[in-house]
Amino acid sequence: MDRVLVVGTGLTGSVTAALCRQQLPESPQISIWDKSHGAGGRMSTSRSPNDDRCTVDLGAQYITLKPEYKTKRSSLYQELVSVGILAPLKGKIENEKFGGEDSQHFVASKGVSSIVKYYLALSDSNIEYDYQVNHIDYINSNDGVKVKVGTTKGITEEFDAVILTQPVPQILQLTGQIRNKKSPEVYSNLKNVTYSSRFAVGLFYEPGTKLNYEWCAKYFPQHECIVYVSIDNKRRGIENGCAPSVVVHTNVTPFSLKNLEEDKETVGPVIMKYLKDLLPDLPKPKSVKYHKWRYSQVHKSYANKPGCIILESRPLVVLGGDGFTHSGFDGCIDSAEKIVDTLNKVLSSSL
Repeated sequence: MDRVLVVGTGLTGSVTAALCRQQLPESPQISIWDKSHGAGGRMSTSRSPNDDRCTVDLGAQYITLKPEYKTKRSSLYQELVSVGILAPLKGKIENEKFGGEDSQHFVASKGVSSIVKYYLALSDSNIEYDYQVNHIDYINSNDGVKVKVGTTKGITEEFDAVILTQPVPQILQLTGQIRNKKSPEVYSNLKNVTYSSRFAVGLFYEPGTKLNYEWCAKYFPQHECIVYVSIDNKRRGIENGCAPSVVVHTNVTPFSLKNLEEDKETVGPVIMKYLKDLLPDLPKPKSVKYHKWRYSQVHKSYANKPGCIILESRPLVVLGGDGFTHSGFDGCIDSAEKIVDTLNKVLSSSL
């Protein structure tokens, strides 16, 4: 297996690439393609257009180590703490609804995308952004059967193995022979994977702006539009030496479901009006960024949550991501570990 392609630079894709580098018996050439301008997926960090030091996490907010994962994952969390990527959450979250007393929350002080970038660096991969995969075929070559992958820009390359980690609905949109290789059962299971959707707003402020709230984040479970607000830099434990920022998430229902097909630039000002009513003392920001998460969190996973599935064994095409486990940090790691375990088993059986 000389050439491996991972599609997606989210958490599953980045950890998969890092584990491939560490665990595959022969060191392959690993490529990672992503349709976005930068790494992270739902763990992306955005910068203020006026100040590169002012950032906001529009997706994942904090990482929760739950009791059922403490034995399995403690060493991984401690690794991320030891290299300065994660730190225990120290701020106050009002109306917090996740985890429980035995759970521990962590934050990424440099932005949640720093987690993904850490694993991308470990992978020693060739990373290409603005590469949106739209076509996959299987071809015979002098070196055996290959996966031919094409992008919307007309770029095509051949690989020995391809790992798709993007949201399942995006996988189902791919054209080419990959559309003909799904059994009725697999196709049905893929169609049944569903995601929730929501809007996010990032507010960037001037240095020295005071945001006088005791909490670093707060949930609003009964609000008609907004479900969560966080003083982003405060949540990450950075209150000195940087301009403050705020992130707002809308609820899934009724607001996001009702406005899902609307443009983010149309919905954004509506959210801002709700925010002004909800937090009237919040200062006017220097700039604002709107974002729509069409695939925010997994609502219904692939049947039996296998971690990944083999779509084609020769050449090898594997589907993974949190759609095959569950949303959250550990769900993505579960999928990445299962993907690489599957690759190793396929390689062992072919010897």
